[in-house]
Amino acid sequence: MICNFLQTTLNHFEPHLQKTASRNSFKTSYEVFIAPNNSLDAMTFNNTTFSNMPKKWTALLAASLLSAATLVSCSSGTSEDTVADSPEAATEVDTEVNSAAGGSCAPEFSELDFGIISTESQDNLKPKWDPFLAAMEEELGRTVNGFFATDYAGVIEAMGAGKIQLAWYGGKSYIEAAERSDAEAFAQTVNEDGTKGYYSHLITNAENPIVEEIDLEAGNGDEYVTDNAENLTFAFNDPNSTSGFLVPSYYVFAEKNVNPEQAFSELIFAGSHEATAQAVANGQVDVATNNSESMTVLEEGDPEAFEQVQIIWTSPVIPSDPIAYRNDLPDCLKDELKDFFYNYDDAAVLGALDWQGFDEADDTDWNTVRELNIGKELLEVQNDDSLDAAAKQEKVDELNAKLEEL
Repeated sequence: MICNFLQTTLNHFEPHLQKTASRNSFKTSYEVFIAPNNSLDAMTFNNTTFSNMPKKWTALLAASLLSAATLVSCSSGTSEDTVADSPEAATEVDTEVNSAAGGSCAPEFSELDFGIISTESQDNLKPKWDPFLAAMEEELGRTVNGFFATDYAGVIEAMGAGKIQLAWYGGKSYIEAAERSDAEAFAQTVNEDGTKGYYSHLITNAENPIVEEIDLEAGNGDEYVTDNAENLTFAFNDPNSTSGFLVPSYYVFAEKNVNPEQAFSELIFAGSHEATAQAVANGQVDVATNNSESMTVLEEGDPEAFEQVQIIWTSPVIPSDPIAYRNDLPDCLKDELKDFFYNYDDAAVLGALDWQGFDEADDTDWNTVRELNIGKELLEVQNDDSLDAAAKQEKVDELNAKLEEL
Protein backbone atom coordinates (compact mmCIF):
# COMPACT_ATOMS: atom_id res chain seq x y z
CA MET A 1 0.00 0.00 0.00
CA ILE A 2 2.61 2.51 1.06
CA CYS A 3 4.82 1.61 -1.89
CA ASN A 4 1.94 2.25 -4.30
CA PHE A 5 1.23 5.57 -2.59
CA LEU A 6 4.85 6.70 -2.82
CA GLN A 7 5.12 5.63 -6.46
CA THR A 8 2.02 7.71 -7.24
CA THR A 9 3.50 10.68 -5.35
CA LEU A 10 6.81 10.39 -7.19
CA ASN A 11 5.07 10.12 -10.56
CA HIS A 12 3.10 13.26 -9.74
CA PHE A 13 6.10 15.37 -8.73
CA GLU A 14 8.66 14.04 -11.25
CA PRO A 15 7.66 16.42 -14.12
CA HIS A 16 7.96 19.43 -11.78
CA LEU A 17 11.28 18.14 -10.50
CA GLN A 18 12.61 17.70 -14.03
CA LYS A 19 11.45 21.20 -14.96
CA THR A 20 13.19 22.65 -11.92
CA ALA A 21 16.30 20.56 -12.53
CA SER A 22 16.56 21.88 -16.06
CA ARG A 23 16.05 25.47 -14.92
CA ASN A 24 18.76 25.19 -12.27
CA SER A 25 21.15 23.10 -14.47
CA PHE A 26 21.59 20.06 -12.31
CA LYS A 27 21.12 16.31 -12.77
CA THR A 28 18.65 14.55 -10.52
CA SER A 29 19.56 11.65 -8.26
CA TYR A 30 17.56 9.82 -5.66
CA GLU A 31 20.37 9.80 -3.11
CA VAL A 32 19.30 12.60 -0.82
CA PHE A 33 20.73 14.18 2.28
CA ILE A 34 18.72 16.83 4.14
CA ALA A 35 20.79 19.25 6.19
CA PRO A 36 20.99 18.69 9.99
CA ASN A 37 18.66 21.62 10.64
CA ASN A 38 16.00 19.91 8.48
CA SER A 39 16.05 22.95 6.20
CA LEU A 40 14.44 22.53 2.82
CA ASP A 41 16.24 25.64 1.53
CA ALA A 42 19.59 23.81 1.13
CA MET A 43 19.75 20.18 0.03
CA THR A 44 22.64 17.95 -1.01
CA PHE A 45 22.41 15.07 -3.44
CA ASN A 46 24.98 13.53 -5.78
CA ASN A 47 27.51 15.32 -3.56
CA THR A 48 26.16 18.68 -4.71
CA THR A 49 24.39 21.27 -2.54
CA PHE A 50 21.58 23.32 -4.04
CA SER A 51 20.12 26.38 -2.40
CA ASN A 52 18.09 29.52 -3.12
CA MET A 53 15.57 27.61 -5.22
CA PRO A 54 11.96 28.89 -5.14
CA LYS A 55 10.35 27.46 -2.04
CA LYS A 56 7.50 25.73 -3.78
CA TRP A 57 9.95 23.83 -6.03
CA THR A 58 12.23 23.05 -3.10
CA ALA A 59 9.25 21.48 -1.40
CA LEU A 60 8.39 19.45 -4.48
CA LEU A 61 11.99 18.28 -4.76
CA ALA A 62 12.08 17.19 -1.14
CA ALA A 63 8.80 15.31 -1.48
CA SER A 64 9.97 13.46 -4.58
CA LEU A 65 13.34 12.56 -3.14
CA LEU A 66 11.86 11.35 0.12
CA SER A 67 9.39 9.24 -1.84
CA ALA A 68 12.10 7.80 -4.04
CA ALA A 69 14.35 6.96 -1.11
CA THR A 70 11.55 4.99 0.47
CA LEU A 71 10.76 3.22 -2.80
CA VAL A 72 14.28 1.77 -2.73
CA SER A 73 13.31 -0.01 0.46
CA CYS A 74 10.03 -1.12 -1.12
CA SER A 75 11.77 -2.74 -4.07
CA SER A 76 14.20 -4.63 -1.78
CA GLY A 77 11.31 -6.65 -0.33
CA THR A 78 12.42 -6.34 3.32
CA SER A 79 10.17 -6.80 6.31
CA GLU A 80 9.86 -2.99 6.51
CA ASP A 81 7.47 -3.24 3.57
CA THR A 82 4.99 -5.14 5.76
CA VAL A 83 5.29 -2.60 8.56
CA ALA A 84 4.82 0.27 6.12
CA ASP A 85 1.53 -1.24 4.93
CA SER A 86 -0.16 -0.32 8.22
CA PRO A 87 -2.72 2.55 8.07
CA GLU A 88 -0.75 4.42 10.75
CA ALA A 89 2.43 4.36 8.70
CA ALA A 90 0.59 5.46 5.56
CA THR A 91 -0.96 8.39 7.41
CA GLU A 92 2.44 9.41 8.80
CA VAL A 93 4.11 9.39 5.39
CA ASP A 94 1.14 11.17 3.83
CA THR A 95 1.49 13.92 6.42
CA GLU A 96 5.23 14.22 5.79
CA VAL A 97 4.79 14.52 2.03
CA ASN A 98 2.01 17.08 2.33
CA SER A 99 4.07 19.09 4.78
CA ALA A 100 7.13 19.00 2.53
CA ALA A 101 5.02 20.21 -0.38
CA GLY A 102 3.65 23.13 1.63
CA GLY A 103 0.12 21.77 1.68
CA SER A 104 -0.30 21.84 5.42
CA CYS A 105 -0.53 25.62 5.83
CA ALA A 106 -4.01 27.00 5.25
CA PRO A 107 -4.92 24.98 2.13
CA GLU A 108 -8.30 26.70 2.18
CA PHE A 109 -6.49 29.87 1.05
CA SER A 110 -5.21 28.53 -2.27
CA GLU A 111 -6.10 31.98 -3.64
CA LEU A 112 -5.44 35.33 -1.96
CA ASP A 113 -7.11 38.61 -2.91
CA PHE A 114 -5.02 41.75 -2.34
CA GLY A 115 -6.81 45.10 -2.00
CA ILE A 116 -5.30 48.24 -3.57
CA ILE A 117 -6.63 51.70 -2.68
CA SER A 118 -7.54 54.03 -5.55
CA THR A 119 -4.77 56.63 -5.41
CA GLU A 120 -4.88 56.52 -9.22
CA SER A 121 -7.07 54.93 -11.86
CA GLN A 122 -6.95 51.15 -12.20
CA ASP A 123 -5.42 51.58 -15.67
CA ASN A 124 -2.45 53.31 -14.07
CA LEU A 125 -2.20 51.17 -10.94
CA LYS A 126 -2.47 47.71 -12.47
CA PRO A 127 0.79 47.76 -14.52
CA LYS A 128 2.67 48.92 -11.41
CA TRP A 129 1.20 46.28 -9.12
CA ASP A 130 0.98 43.23 -11.40
CA PRO A 131 4.72 42.36 -11.23
CA PHE A 132 4.68 42.60 -7.44
CA LEU A 133 1.58 40.41 -7.17
CA ALA A 134 3.17 37.90 -9.54
CA ALA A 135 6.29 37.75 -7.37
CA MET A 136 4.16 37.16 -4.28
CA GLU A 137 2.25 34.41 -6.08
CA GLU A 138 5.45 32.63 -7.08
CA GLU A 139 6.95 32.86 -3.58
CA LEU A 140 3.83 31.76 -1.71
CA GLY A 141 2.73 29.09 -4.17
CA ARG A 142 -0.79 30.52 -4.05
CA THR A 143 -2.75 32.45 -6.65
CA VAL A 144 -2.71 36.18 -5.79
CA ASN A 145 -5.39 38.42 -7.33
CA GLY A 146 -5.36 42.20 -7.31
CA PHE A 147 -8.56 43.88 -6.07
CA PHE A 148 -8.80 47.42 -7.49
CA ALA A 149 -11.72 49.28 -5.92
CA THR A 150 -13.11 52.52 -7.31
CA ASP A 151 -12.75 54.25 -3.93
CA TYR A 152 -11.00 53.73 -0.59
CA ALA A 153 -14.19 52.55 1.10
CA GLY A 154 -14.40 49.66 -1.35
CA VAL A 155 -11.18 48.15 0.00
CA ILE A 156 -12.23 48.69 3.62
CA GLU A 157 -15.60 47.04 3.05
CA ALA A 158 -14.13 44.17 1.03
CA MET A 159 -11.86 43.20 3.90
CA GLY A 160 -14.74 43.41 6.36
CA ALA A 161 -16.77 41.08 4.14
CA GLY A 162 -13.88 38.63 3.81
CA LYS A 163 -13.57 39.25 0.06
CA ILE A 164 -9.90 40.21 0.42
CA GLN A 165 -7.32 38.82 2.83
CA LEU A 166 -4.74 41.62 2.75
CA ALA A 167 -4.43 45.15 1.42
CA TRP A 168 -2.35 48.24 0.86
CA TYR A 169 -3.98 51.10 2.77
CA GLY A 170 -3.28 54.71 3.58
CA GLY A 171 -3.17 55.67 7.26
CA LYS A 172 -6.74 56.98 7.44
CA SER A 173 -8.25 54.09 5.49
CA TYR A 174 -6.26 51.66 7.64
CA ILE A 175 -7.53 52.95 10.99
CA GLU A 176 -11.06 52.68 9.59
CA ALA A 177 -10.39 49.11 8.43
CA ALA A 178 -8.83 48.19 11.78
CA GLU A 179 -11.89 49.48 13.62
CA ARG A 180 -14.59 47.83 11.53
CA SER A 181 -13.04 45.33 9.10
CA ASP A 182 -10.64 43.22 11.23
CA ALA A 183 -7.54 44.68 9.56
CA GLU A 184 -4.16 44.26 11.27
CA ALA A 185 -1.07 46.10 10.02
CA PHE A 186 2.14 44.07 9.84
CA ALA A 187 4.37 46.00 7.42
CA GLN A 188 5.15 49.61 6.52
CA THR A 189 6.31 50.89 3.15
CA VAL A 190 9.80 52.37 2.91
CA ASN A 191 10.36 55.12 0.35
CA GLU A 192 13.08 54.85 -2.28
CA ASP A 193 15.25 57.26 -0.27
CA GLY A 194 14.91 55.11 2.87
CA THR A 195 12.43 57.36 4.69
CA LYS A 196 9.10 56.22 6.08
CA GLY A 197 6.95 59.31 5.71
CA TYR A 198 5.35 61.67 3.20
CA TYR A 199 3.50 65.01 3.11
CA SER A 200 0.08 66.38 2.32
CA HIS A 201 -0.10 69.39 -0.03
CA LEU A 202 -2.49 72.06 -1.15
CA ILE A 203 -1.96 72.72 -4.85
CA THR A 204 -3.18 75.25 -7.41
CA ASN A 205 -2.59 75.93 -11.07
CA ALA A 206 0.73 77.70 -11.61
CA GLU A 207 -1.06 80.36 -13.70
CA ASN A 208 -3.88 80.96 -11.22
CA PRO A 209 -3.80 84.60 -10.04
CA ILE A 210 -3.91 83.48 -6.40
CA VAL A 211 -0.25 82.37 -6.71
CA GLU A 212 0.78 86.06 -6.68
CA GLU A 213 -1.07 86.54 -3.38
CA ILE A 214 0.74 83.72 -1.59
CA ASP A 215 4.23 83.66 -0.08
CA LEU A 216 5.43 80.44 -1.70
CA GLU A 217 8.68 80.40 0.25
CA ALA A 218 6.79 80.60 3.53
CA GLY A 219 4.26 78.06 2.25
CA ASN A 220 1.35 79.93 3.81
CA GLY A 221 -1.15 79.04 1.14
CA ASP A 222 -3.39 77.49 3.79
CA GLU A 223 -4.00 80.93 5.29
CA TYR A 224 -4.90 82.43 1.93
CA VAL A 225 -7.27 79.57 1.17
CA THR A 226 -9.20 79.84 4.43
CA ASP A 227 -9.31 83.66 4.29
CA ASN A 228 -10.65 83.65 0.73
CA ALA A 229 -12.59 80.39 0.64
CA GLU A 230 -15.88 81.99 -0.39
CA ASN A 231 -14.28 82.99 -3.70
CA LEU A 232 -12.59 79.65 -4.39
CA THR A 233 -13.49 76.21 -5.69
CA PHE A 234 -11.86 73.33 -3.78
CA ALA A 235 -11.33 69.59 -4.25
CA PHE A 236 -10.58 66.94 -1.64
CA ASN A 237 -9.43 63.47 -2.72
CA ASP A 238 -11.50 60.82 -0.88
CA PRO A 239 -13.11 60.93 2.58
CA ASN A 240 -10.92 57.98 3.66
CA SER A 241 -7.68 59.49 2.36
CA THR A 242 -5.06 60.52 4.91
CA SER A 243 -3.22 63.19 2.91
CA GLY A 244 -6.15 64.00 0.64
CA PHE A 245 -8.67 64.62 3.42
CA LEU A 246 -7.79 63.95 7.06
CA VAL A 247 -4.53 65.88 7.35
CA PRO A 248 -5.70 69.06 5.56
CA SER A 249 -9.06 68.84 7.34
CA TYR A 250 -7.22 69.08 10.65
CA TYR A 251 -4.32 71.44 9.95
CA VAL A 252 -5.91 73.71 7.35
CA PHE A 253 -9.53 73.87 8.46
CA ALA A 254 -10.30 72.49 11.94
CA GLU A 255 -7.47 74.36 13.64
CA LYS A 256 -8.72 77.58 12.07
CA ASN A 257 -12.37 76.89 12.96
CA VAL A 258 -13.34 76.73 9.28
CA ASN A 259 -15.97 74.32 7.99
CA PRO A 260 -14.95 73.53 4.40
CA GLU A 261 -18.43 72.27 3.53
CA GLN A 262 -19.77 75.78 4.13
CA ALA A 263 -16.77 77.96 3.32
CA PHE A 264 -16.10 77.42 -0.41
CA SER A 265 -18.11 78.54 -3.39
CA GLU A 266 -17.90 74.91 -4.53
CA LEU A 267 -16.49 71.79 -2.83
CA ILE A 268 -16.04 68.40 -4.51
CA PHE A 269 -14.45 65.01 -3.80
CA ALA A 270 -12.47 64.12 -6.91
CA GLY A 271 -11.85 60.50 -5.84
CA SER A 272 -8.07 60.12 -6.19
CA HIS A 273 -4.81 62.06 -6.05
CA GLU A 274 -4.49 61.65 -9.80
CA ALA A 275 -7.92 63.25 -10.27
CA THR A 276 -7.22 66.25 -8.02
CA ALA A 277 -3.89 66.89 -9.77
CA GLN A 278 -5.51 66.80 -13.20
CA ALA A 279 -8.38 69.01 -12.03
CA VAL A 280 -5.85 71.65 -10.93
CA ALA A 281 -3.64 71.26 -14.02
CA ASN A 282 -6.67 71.72 -16.27
CA GLY A 283 -8.00 74.71 -14.31
CA GLN A 284 -11.18 72.94 -13.20
CA VAL A 285 -10.75 73.91 -9.54
CA ASP A 286 -8.78 76.66 -7.83
CA VAL A 287 -7.25 74.58 -5.04
CA ALA A 288 -7.03 70.85 -4.25
CA THR A 289 -5.36 68.42 -1.89
CA ASN A 290 -2.56 66.10 -2.95
CA ASN A 291 0.63 64.59 -1.53
CA SER A 292 4.37 64.35 -2.11
CA GLU A 293 4.26 60.77 -3.40
CA SER A 294 1.61 61.53 -5.99
CA MET A 295 3.49 64.63 -7.13
CA THR A 296 6.45 62.38 -7.92
CA VAL A 297 4.16 60.05 -9.87
CA LEU A 298 2.71 63.01 -11.80
CA GLU A 299 6.17 64.38 -12.62
CA GLU A 300 7.28 61.01 -13.99
CA GLY A 301 4.07 60.11 -15.80
CA ASP A 302 2.74 63.46 -17.03
CA PRO A 303 5.46 66.13 -16.90
CA GLU A 304 3.31 68.64 -18.80
CA ALA A 305 0.57 68.47 -16.17
CA PHE A 306 3.19 68.62 -13.42
CA GLU A 307 4.52 71.91 -14.82
CA GLN A 308 1.02 73.36 -14.41
CA VAL A 309 0.85 72.55 -10.69
CA GLN A 310 2.07 74.80 -7.90
CA ILE A 311 2.35 73.60 -4.27
CA ILE A 312 1.14 76.28 -1.86
CA TRP A 313 1.13 74.40 1.48
CA THR A 314 2.90 71.39 2.98
CA SER A 315 1.85 69.47 6.10
CA PRO A 316 3.94 67.96 8.88
CA VAL A 317 5.26 64.48 8.04
CA ILE A 318 2.74 61.60 7.81
CA PRO A 319 3.66 57.95 8.54
CA SER A 320 4.09 55.97 5.32
CA ASP A 321 1.53 53.40 4.29
CA PRO A 322 0.60 50.14 6.05
CA ILE A 323 0.20 46.68 4.57
CA ALA A 324 -2.46 44.80 6.55
CA TYR A 325 -4.06 41.38 6.61
CA ARG A 326 -7.25 40.16 8.24
CA ASN A 327 -6.47 39.42 11.87
CA ASP A 328 -8.25 36.06 11.72
CA LEU A 329 -5.94 34.53 9.10
CA PRO A 330 -4.12 31.35 10.19
CA ASP A 331 -0.83 32.10 11.95
CA CYS A 332 1.17 30.04 9.46
CA LEU A 333 -0.23 32.13 6.58
CA LYS A 334 0.54 35.35 8.44
CA ASP A 335 4.11 34.13 8.86
CA GLU A 336 4.38 33.38 5.13
CA LEU A 337 3.18 36.89 4.30
CA LYS A 338 5.55 38.51 6.78
CA ASP A 339 8.46 36.53 5.40
CA PHE A 340 7.67 37.63 1.86
CA PHE A 341 7.19 41.32 2.62
CA TYR A 342 10.11 41.70 5.02
CA ASN A 343 12.54 40.08 2.59
CA TYR A 344 11.33 41.23 -0.81
CA ASP A 345 13.93 43.50 -2.42
CA ASP A 346 13.50 43.48 -6.20
CA ALA A 347 14.44 47.09 -6.95
CA ALA A 348 12.90 47.13 -10.42
CA VAL A 349 9.49 45.94 -9.21
CA LEU A 350 9.50 48.09 -6.06
CA GLY A 351 10.75 51.12 -7.97
CA ALA A 352 7.57 51.19 -10.03
CA LEU A 353 5.72 51.65 -6.74
CA ASP A 354 8.24 54.28 -5.54
CA TRP A 355 9.33 52.04 -2.67
CA GLN A 356 12.58 50.53 -1.46
CA GLY A 357 10.95 47.76 0.55
CA PHE A 358 8.94 47.06 3.69
CA ASP A 359 9.74 47.29 7.41
CA GLU A 360 8.13 45.40 10.25
CA ALA A 361 5.23 47.31 11.81
CA ASP A 362 2.18 46.91 13.99
CA ASP A 363 -1.13 48.64 14.60
CA THR A 364 0.31 51.25 17.00
CA ASP A 365 2.52 52.77 14.28
CA TRP A 366 -0.56 54.60 12.99
CA ASN A 367 -1.72 55.99 16.35
CA THR A 368 -0.55 59.43 15.19
CA VAL A 369 -3.17 59.21 12.43
CA ARG A 370 -5.77 58.21 15.02
CA GLU A 371 -4.78 61.22 17.13
CA LEU A 372 -5.23 63.51 14.12
CA ASN A 373 -8.63 62.02 13.42
CA ILE A 374 -9.78 62.49 16.99
CA GLY A 375 -8.33 65.99 17.09
CA LYS A 376 -10.29 66.92 13.99
CA GLU A 377 -13.48 65.53 15.52
CA LEU A 378 -12.87 67.42 18.78
CA LEU A 379 -12.55 70.73 16.96
CA GLU A 380 -15.65 70.01 14.90
CA VAL A 381 -17.68 69.25 18.03
CA GLN A 382 -16.48 72.38 19.79
CA ASN A 383 -17.47 74.48 16.79
CA ASP A 384 -20.85 72.80 16.26
CA ASP A 385 -23.47 75.41 17.13
CA SER A 386 -26.27 72.87 16.78
CA LEU A 387 -25.18 71.14 20.03
CA ASP A 388 -26.03 72.48 23.46
CA ALA A 389 -23.37 72.64 26.16
CA ALA A 390 -24.25 69.28 27.71
CA ALA A 391 -24.25 67.44 24.37
CA LYS A 392 -20.92 69.02 23.41
CA GLN A 393 -19.35 68.00 26.71
CA GLU A 394 -20.58 64.43 26.35
CA LYS A 395 -19.03 64.10 22.88
CA VAL A 396 -15.81 65.80 24.00
CA ASP A 397 -15.51 63.38 26.92
CA GLU A 398 -16.00 60.40 24.60
CA LEU A 399 -13.31 61.63 22.23
CA ASN A 400 -10.88 62.41 25.05
CA ALA A 401 -11.39 58.90 26.39
CA LYS A 402 -10.38 57.55 22.96
CA LEU A 403 -7.24 59.68 23.09
CA GLU A 404 -6.39 58.29 26.53
CA GLU A 405 -6.68 54.74 25.21
CA LEU A 406 -3.96 55.51 22.68
